[in-house]
Parts: sequence; C-alpha cells; structure tokens
Amino acid sequence: MENKKYIVSPSPHIHADISTTSIMRDVIIALTPALVVSVLVYGWAELLVLLVSVASCVLLEWAVTRWMLKRPSTVGDLSAVVTGLLLAMNLPSAIPLWIVFIGAVVAICVAKLPFGGIGQNVFNPAITGRVFLLVSFPAQMTNWAPTRGFITVPDAVSGATPLSALKEALKSGDTIPQFLDAHGYTLSSMFWDIGASAGEISATALLLGFIYLLIRRVVKPWIPLSILGTIALVSLIFQAVNPDLYTGPIFNIMTGGTLLGALFMATDYVTSPMSVWGGVIFGVGIGLIDMMIRYFGAYPEGMSFSILLMNCTVPLLNMWFHQKKYGRA
Repeated sequence: MENKKYIVSPSPHIHADISTTSIMRDVIIALTPALVVSVLVYGWAELLVLLVSVASCVLLEWAVTRWMLKRPSTVGDLSAVVTGLLLAMNLPSAIPLWIVFIGAVVAICVAKLPFGGIGQNVFNPAITGRVFLLVSFPAQMTNWAPTRGFITVPDAVSGATPLSALKEALKSGDTIPQFLDAHGYTLSSMFWDIGASAGEISATALLLGFIYLLIRRVVKPWIPLSILGTIALVSLIFQAVNPDLYTGPIFNIMTGGTLLGALFMATDYVTSPMSVWGGVIFGVGIGLIDMMIRYFGAYPEGMSFSILLMNCTVPLLNMWFHQKKYGRA
C-alpha cells in the first residue's frame, strides 16, 4: 500500500482572490474621481489636507503597531490610507493642518488600534475623527472659505454649505421656497456643492466611484439604498405636512455628506452588519437619525452622528440576524 502524506489544517480550505489590501485598493480607486474633483476645485489647499491626513494616519499606525503594540506593521493593508482619505474628505480645505493631524490621532490611536486594529474596531475611525474635530473645533470645521482651485465649475453653488445657509434662513423666518429661489438651488446645481468639504463637492463623482465598487462586488447595495430610501420617505412625509419648513427628498439626498456617508462610510465592512436584514435596519436607523438631526437638531448635518450611533447597534444586529450558513437549507 502506497504511503501518502496529507496536510491537516483548520478550515476554511477554499480561498478567494480577495484580501484586505485588494478591497482597500478598490476603495481608493473608487474615491479617486471625487478626490480629483476636490483638488481641481480647491487647489493646493485641498491637496495639502489630503497629504497631511493620509501621511499622519499611515505614520501613526506604523509607529503605534511597531513601537507600542510590538506587532508587525499593518500599513501595507492600505486601511490607514483609506482612513486618511475619508477623514480629509470630511474636512474643509481651509482647515489648519495641525487640526488635521489631531483628527488622524483620534481616528487611528483612539477609534482603531486600541480595539485591536482593522477588523475589530467598533466605530468608523474616519467618522470618529471628524466628529471629535467638529465638537472640539467648531469654528475651524465650519470655515468654508471661497474656492481657489484650478477650475471654475459653472452652475455651482458657492459659499456656505446649503444646509448651513438653510438653517440660518429658517431662523430668520424665511420659508423653504423663498430660500431655494434666493440662492438659485436647482437640480443641476445641487450636483455641485462648492464651499463644502471635499466629499460633498460632486455627487456625480461619488456615484461613479460607488458604481465601480458595485461592479467589483466590494460592497452590497442594501445599506446605501435603505439609507437613501429612508431619507427620501421621511422627507416626503414632512414636506407634505409643511413644505414651508421642511425640505424635500432631492435636496436632502444631494446636499451635505449624505452620499459620502451612505455610499462609502456606512458600508465599511467592520462597522456594518453582516446580514442583509441587519444591513437594512442599520441603514434605516442611519437615515432616520440623520433626518431628525437635520430637521430638529442644532447641527445642520447629522450623517456622521447617525453612523456612529448605529455603529453601536451592529453587535446586536449581527446576533439577531444571521446569514444562511453554507450547505444549510
């Protein structure tokens, strides 16, 4: 009888050509259209914010893993690069660079590595950094300086963000129709939100990047669709009740950080549910909280807060809703 040697190892035994690095690389490619547009519109100031944010996140992760955690560096998986890009896309181009570094410290050294690094963090690191900066440095985080970039976008809205301007207009006693007419907001102009952060400039660029992720099967559509669907439904209900005080679906979806949050940040693998129904409930919660903050809260924008709050529910959603196990009916 012929002797054969068998290698015994724990499951899983089937491997796909998907890795953390390949996923992060696809996310970087998907963000590229919005990043290019932001640099073209905001110029060197935006490029510096992007470079400082990415470099800070990468260097901090390398230093902490090597010198404090005594582990091999994980910067090669590109997750720190993605965190740096997403953090920068949530910041004004005119923000001081030392504040960008503080945001990177919070994202990497507070929200990510203390929980064990990628795959174990409870909260989205980039959003955690952004919210910390918004609470700690509100004046700098809402300093929407005029654009000084390499191109001029026709039919675009410049100055304060539409949500901030709307908040002030409602406080002054204006109605929604008066506000929209006075500022010239149209469907085409809302595709270009000049004066906001890099992640809010071009809805078209964000949608193109998301389509790439869908084609590559990096993300599933149910979380973004549930977020946007909830925002649209809540907007329709409130607008029907009082169109003078509450904005409609198109305005709420196209303005602020809705698309960046729904398409790129809420879909983060680690901080979102694994099941379909868990993802749907997760998205509905984000959309509902976001609209309540927009309509009744002190902040004009609520996407970052709503994602962080729903991040807390992910362990429960994963426990309550399970994907069908392989080989079981």
